[in-house]
Amino acid sequence: MTMVNIKIDGKELSVADGTTIMQAADGIGINIPRLCYHPDLSLEGACRVCIVEVVGMPFYMASCSVKVWEGMEVRTCSPEIRQARRDIIELILDNHPKDCQTCQRDGQCELQRLAYSHGVRERLFEGKRKNFPIDSSSKSVVRNANKCILCGRCFRVCEEVQSVSNLCQQGRGFDTVVAPAHMANMDESVCIQCGQCINVCPTAAFLEQDHTERVWQAIADPNKLVVFQVAPSIRAAIGEGFGLEPGTPVVGQMVAAIRRLGADVVFDTDFSADLTIMEEANEFLERVTKGTGPLPLLTSCSPGWVSFVEKFYPEFISNCSSCKSPMSMMSTLVKTWYAEKQGIDPKKIYNVGIMPCTAKKYEMARPELTDKDGDPYTDAVLTTRELIWMIKCYGIDMLALPEEEFDSPMGLATGAGDIFGTTGGVMEAALRTAAFKLTGKPLEQLEFKEVRAVEGLREVTLNIADTEIRLAVANGLDNARTILESIKNGEKDYHLIEMMACPGGCINGGGQPYPPTGQYVLNKEIRAKRAEALYKLDKGRKQRCSHENPDIINLYETYLGEPGSHKAHELLHTSYKPRYPRGV
Repeated sequence: MTMVNIKIDGKELSVADGTTIMQAADGIGINIPRLCYHPDLSLEGACRVCIVEVVGMPFYMASCSVKVWEGMEVRTCSPEIRQARRDIIELILDNHPKDCQTCQRDGQCELQRLAYSHGVRERLFEGKRKNFPIDSSSKSVVRNANKCILCGRCFRVCEEVQSVSNLCQQGRGFDTVVAPAHMANMDESVCIQCGQCINVCPTAAFLEQDHTERVWQAIADPNKLVVFQVAPSIRAAIGEGFGLEPGTPVVGQMVAAIRRLGADVVFDTDFSADLTIMEEANEFLERVTKGTGPLPLLTSCSPGWVSFVEKFYPEFISNCSSCKSPMSMMSTLVKTWYAEKQGIDPKKIYNVGIMPCTAKKYEMARPELTDKDGDPYTDAVLTTRELIWMIKCYGIDMLALPEEEFDSPMGLATGAGDIFGTTGGVMEAALRTAAFKLTGKPLEQLEFKEVRAVEGLREVTLNIADTEIRLAVANGLDNARTILESIKNGEKDYHLIEMMACPGGCINGGGQPYPPTGQYVLNKEIRAKRAEALYKLDKGRKQRCSHENPDIINLYETYLGEPGSHKAHELLHTSYKPRYPRGV
């Protein structure tokens, strides 16, 4: 490796050739401010907040994109540079709405933080401002172009990570705006509702659709039985909203806090994750041993992925598992089986899903996931961020609460349900049950670490009961596209593929907590810590395979019959179809 000798703020150091000024400065503890830069995305160099002075150069240089050279001498802080950065931040602010106190990103806005840290205390220019209509047409994502600072993070993540390319810059000069092609509404575009644009946006130009008010109203209605269910990855991330380190699992106190909000019943979506495995493993084995459907079988728990395949690869719809997601399975059972057991009118039940995923708001509104009267089984979806806000709004000190248990009969889960929240987890959980069914005996080794794939794409071949099974795991839809194209071209051949729309899986869903204010996004580190929290919960479980869950066994014996039965298909399975933007 070729090394380059440079000097930053008087400190001499050697760094690898090809290192940017920003990377070199980060390595020695010098934090250069930035807005458009994101470690998971390509370099844009648009905001110019990261400018530095390079000795011998007649102009300031963008540290995020300029690479070092031998003998380079850099100054990152001086009165002149500080003033130049202040001028840039002031100009951005002068065309920005003045609603910080009522903005959903107040206290968690990167532009707000930069203004504070650079001493910007007034608006210097009054004049024409952006005045675009707010696009709230989508079931999941709200676009507010008035708060856009044209950093380009949103369309870069949409193109480079998600391979959707729904967003782009349009217009020129003062009229430049980020929007879907031809200024279409989000609902009329190819958006797959994943919310990754929300995660990378430094301001509030993208937000999730707010379901908090409808939940408040349901809680206040004495005629409603309000049932909350909590997805696996929430317990590995919610603590971040209360000052805990990423990856600190919080389960019992989270349940207690939800009850304090006014929930009548709190169920664990891990239970229906176990149920999903029972159905999906059965579906997989039926396809492998009896040829009941095409291979590879594609998992279908991620609604963003389902939307992607319906819009971009409809030829693979028949490969998708017909299983509903754990959220939709749970909601369906609450308004059927549970309602019957409790003697409750399903119309009086209000189902709330606590999900890491903005696309779950889209999923709940799919017509395929409604009852015979057209009413949705899931009535509202709260993201992790929305739940954190609601708990704080009620003045609940979650970390001071004594731990409480989930309610029965859908509160008991196995470790297989826990790991659903991280990429590779669905695959591993399915393999634990499929391998048991193939071998007919308990597994000596429960963990399939070969399929744990935080890096984005992994291919594995396993031999189970003398059967060779070719597997692939993908997260981030660019990786999904790579796999699907290789299958179309005849280059690859698999039996089972786990697809997750978001990088890292549900632990990095579009509704998860923003990084701590003042810290730049270190997504890979945060994802790894959240994933490790779920694996830790899995190891601590008495039962770690879905088929060992006694409440799941009882559900089949008393209500569903067996995996893949007519009753199971009626309640736990769904269908998909090609979906195109309106007018196409």
